Amino acid sequence: MRHPETGAQQAGASKPAVTVSWRGRRLGVARRSRERARAAEDQPPAGSPEPGLPPGQHVPAGWPVLHYGPVPVFKPETWDLRVLGATESGREHRWNWAELAKLPRTQVVADFHCVTKFTVPGIAWEGVAAAEFLRAAPPAAAVTHVMVWADFGYSANLAIADFAADDTLFATHRDGAELTPDHGYPLRLVVPSRYAWKSVKWVRAVEYLTRDRRGFWEERGYHNTADPWREQRYSYQERPGEGPPV
Repeated sequence: MRHPETGAQQAGASKPAVTVSWRGRRLGVARRSRERARAAEDQPPAGSPEPGLPPGQHVPAGWPVLHYGPVPVFKPETWDLRVLGATESGREHRWNWAELAKLPRTQVVADFHCVTKFTVPGIAWEGVAAAEFLRAAPPAAAVTHVMVWADFGYSANLAIADFAADDTLFATHRDGAELTPDHGYPLRLVVPSRYAWKSVKWVRAVEYLTRDRRGFWEERGYHNTADPWREQRYSYQERPGEGPPV
């Protein structure tokens, strides 16, 4: 099996409470965030070879490029981003490239943890917060998960809590420069609390789900939740309730 990062050609940690709101609605969520869960700890996690890294991770010389399949060609005149599935309104929402550029922007500095055991620390991401889309295209009350879709049918699933987290964003820039095509330009999801295959490159759609469904790599033997601090790498490690049947 080829190890994933975030693109493809084919179709016991602490849980601090976080409250996310959009359009006056409030959603109480539980979030496993390395930055907050370990904020009071002045020591590296047990089993980590380097201070401040999740277990089994190391810092590489650069930022390796890993993906499955070719790099899509960006065509701004036809590109769009869609939010569909179980929306509150029952309709699909859509932004073209010019409309996306007008949305409020945010910056997040976070580490990038790949399941292949490298961590790039302190990346400065810039883009549109995932919470911005939740406000603009609210999910129905029954939504529990999202499926994030990319060009060529690649997908990754996330709990709505992880998608709504305040450090989850749709990035267009990294460290002040536009993303390169092989790292997901024009748009990649960034989910710092999860292994990097959940940070989908070349995003084209977000589907609201009323029950969990495995994405591309999750169907191929990788862990449904993908928490790097718990080393949730493979589906055989899953405990009851951590994912739908493989």
